[in-house]
Amino acid sequence: MPVNYSGKIEDFFPTLRILDTQGHVVNNQKKPELTDEQLRELMWRMVYTRIWDQRALSLNRQGRLGFYAPVAGQEASMLASEYAMDKGDWLLPSYRDIPQLVWHGMPLYKAFLYSRGHFEGGQYPEALNAVMPQIIIGAQCTQTTGIALGLKKRGKAQIAFCYFGDGATSQGDFYEAMNFAGVYKAPAVFICQNNRFAISVPVEKQTATQTLAQKAVAAGIRGIQVDGMDPLAVYAAAKEARDYAIAGNGPTLIETLTYRYGPHTMAGDDPTRYRTDELTGEWEKKDPLIRFRYYLEQLGLWSKEDEEQAADQAKEDVAKALKQADAVPKQKVTDLLSFMYEQPTQNVKEQLTEYSAREGDQR
Repeated sequence: MPVNYSGKIEDFFPTLRILDTQGHVVNNQKKPELTDEQLRELMWRMVYTRIWDQRALSLNRQGRLGFYAPVAGQEASMLASEYAMDKGDWLLPSYRDIPQLVWHGMPLYKAFLYSRGHFEGGQYPEALNAVMPQIIIGAQCTQTTGIALGLKKRGKAQIAFCYFGDGATSQGDFYEAMNFAGVYKAPAVFICQNNRFAISVPVEKQTATQTLAQKAVAAGIRGIQVDGMDPLAVYAAAKEARDYAIAGNGPTLIETLTYRYGPHTMAGDDPTRYRTDELTGEWEKKDPLIRFRYYLEQLGLWSKEDEEQAADQAKEDVAKALKQADAVPKQKVTDLLSFMYEQPTQNVKEQLTEYSAREGDQR
């Protein structure tokens, strides 16, 4: 027999919003305490990333990049949440979350090498606490719980935070990760970027729940839904979740309501087959860059010149990073085989011998 609840689920999981689409503050109580410089820095990162994304799309079409997942529209969800984290925290991204990796400390040219499938794209600076982007849907969730439990066991004042899409909430790894994290109060933050379509499947056809945030209830952890096109709301939710975890209270599931303007990836996806122009147009009216620009202009903190400088810097950095990536020697088959096992199996040894000879012939 169905349970009759006294209230609607949205009453328990209201959407946190601080700025409206015109950049006006609608929730002073939750507005984070950010300095003028911090506000400008966050805007700079979003503009920079939007331009970088545009250049990456062009490079992909030219055949100069390999796998690429567009990010335009999700800048607030991605960058404002990462901005709320400490550089010592552990980042576990999905394949779309390259911007967070770069702003967390990965050199930009390594992002291009990752896109090309080069092994150096996964070799990070020692100071960067991050793992490679996860291709398996939801697998980074269980890894996050494991790293968070390790940090707790060692008494570290750090957390593990991960990103995944709405489709990952249909995977067992997602539930298992939150369940274990909840039981052991792991210092973790799970950030579900609900961009409405898991490749091509609408979220309404993935789950009967009215929100993805409410899935936290089953694991006994905090859940919050956020306007993912609102940088201040995303930052406030992520900062609160991090502080909550550091205080020993356990994990939080954050659902950011966001939207990707482009295809799922550049590998042949055609979003016009499953999305309407009207839907995309509605979300474009909520664009995080426009919203935040309005807010900063009202405070006298952002100008056309600032915007142009951020865009120019992004173009210059992308050109330099691409040149640096191009200078890295191409990956050989023997490189791939050498990294496969610490102690090569017999068949890998045979392949190494074979390809070593072939590469010798090519020289």
